[in-house]
Amino acid sequence: MLIIDRFQGNFAVVEDSETDSVANIDKALIDEAAKEGDVLSFEDDAYIVDAEATERRRREILELMKKLDLS
Repeated sequence: MLIIDRFQGNFAVVEDSETDSVANIDKALIDEAAKEGDVLSFEDDAYIVDAEATERRRREILELMKKLDLS
């Protein structure tokens, strides 16, 4: 799973959660609506936002944060 960590210049810095590696992808190959934290899928020679995977990941993170809330 490729997750956008940040944008730097003409590149998106992405984390591959399966290999724990980081790569730079040219922003021209990525959906213009993509933002930090989005999960990407590669289709038709371009990277598009996988809305379902992104939402699932955000929910998982929120659940983890709730578990850590000690107040």
